[in-house]
Amino acid sequence: MTTPQAPTTPPQARGASLSLRLNLIVASLMGLFIAALMWQQIDNTRASVREEIVASNRVATQLLERVSWIVTRGGPQAMLGFLDQLGRVRANDITLSDDAGRVLYRSPPPVYKKGHDAPAWYSALVLPPLQRQVIAIAGGTLTIEADPSRAILDGWEDLQQLAIAAAAALLLIHLAVFWAVGHTLRPFGQIVQALGRMQCGDYSHRLAPLPGREAGLIGESVNRLGEAIETNVQQRIATHDTERRLAESREWAHRVEQRLEAERREIASELHDELGQSVTAIRSLARSLASRLPEADATGREAALLIDSEATRLYDAMHGMIPRLTPLELAPLGLPDALNDLVSGLRQRHPAWQLSLQLNDMGAPLTAPAALVAYRVAQEAVNNAIKHSGGQHIAVTLAHNDPHHMTLTIDDDGCGLPPPEHRPARFGLTSLRERVLGLGGWFEADTRPEGGTRIRATLPCLAEEAA
Repeated sequence: MTTPQAPTTPPQARGASLSLRLNLIVASLMGLFIAALMWQQIDNTRASVREEIVASNRVATQLLERVSWIVTRGGPQAMLGFLDQLGRVRANDITLSDDAGRVLYRSPPPVYKKGHDAPAWYSALVLPPLQRQVIAIAGGTLTIEADPSRAILDGWEDLQQLAIAAAAALLLIHLAVFWAVGHTLRPFGQIVQALGRMQCGDYSHRLAPLPGREAGLIGESVNRLGEAIETNVQQRIATHDTERRLAESREWAHRVEQRLEAERREIASELHDELGQSVTAIRSLARSLASRLPEADATGREAALLIDSEATRLYDAMHGMIPRLTPLELAPLGLPDALNDLVSGLRQRHPAWQLSLQLNDMGAPLTAPAALVAYRVAQEAVNNAIKHSGGQHIAVTLAHNDPHHMTLTIDDDGCGLPPPEHRPARFGLTSLRERVLGLGGWFEADTRPEGGTRIRATLPCLAEEAA
């Protein structure tokens, strides 16, 4: 039985915490949303630039085509003067060349946000297909080429403003989510601490009611788990103590029984060897005295015969006590012969009873302690039946019910055992039950369905112990 260890710091969980993972998920989703928003802005800028460039190029082309009459009246110099007065047309570069290829006019550079340009990578993302129109005029060529640089710069500045606003929103939202997740998951930290304390053996720790439906349900489950574990541990400790005390009690009872059996053997040996010989000598002396006294000494002869009679009665009583103390035949001859001697002796002392002994399939013998217990069971059960059952028949059966166990059964046709609640606590059967159970066997004592009492003891054979 292990004892709870002293509380220690619970081991740290591997990997990222739940709070960090939730914050990373929210940040990733917000980042994906902002990236999609930025890409949408870039796509809108691309479409806007394309639309503006196409429209302005078309307007400039139509304008210059309509004023081609200027060339008719004044030639390329008249067109040059018109262009100088016209100046720059938004999002278009206008070039006037003569028939020799010399450039007579080029639109002035844009003054809108002069000195600022969008990054090359952004320009490459939103730059539409360039629009280029060539108008042939008398004495030269007029080229109109789209210039989307200013529209692209406007889109880039709009994108920068959107990025700054999105970054600020992302930071604020992430801080809010970080606080909300931490506040929501705070009870789970208490749950982890409680489980860590239980892991270290503190099963009496209980969680206070936790906020939140899920955390509250988990907290209640943890409390129930701790209560169940604590109850189970207490029951196991109580069971262990009970089993230990029972084992100590059985060991003590076994030692007492061993001592009693030793005392019984010594007493039986003394009765058989010492006292038996003394009684036999007294009988011999009394008979010798009775034969030597003269016929006239009637009183002396009568006294001698009385001594012989009492010595004979004492000898028979003594030999009747010896089997009850210990079966002398059990050690050299075995349990079957000892039971046969027991039944034969009881038949002589109780002729009104019909006693039978049946020995079936005698295979492996019982161990020495088991054989002695089996003999005591038969002796106690038969004596109880004779004294208390009121019947006429007693059957003793010894048989193997499997290769490793032998069963002794004593049946009588008497009144049977009283109900358990009215059954007197006789030390004999209780002691026998404990002795049988202590050897790893089974013991049953009950009323037979057809009437009478059945005592059954199953004990291990020598083969099981050797195995």
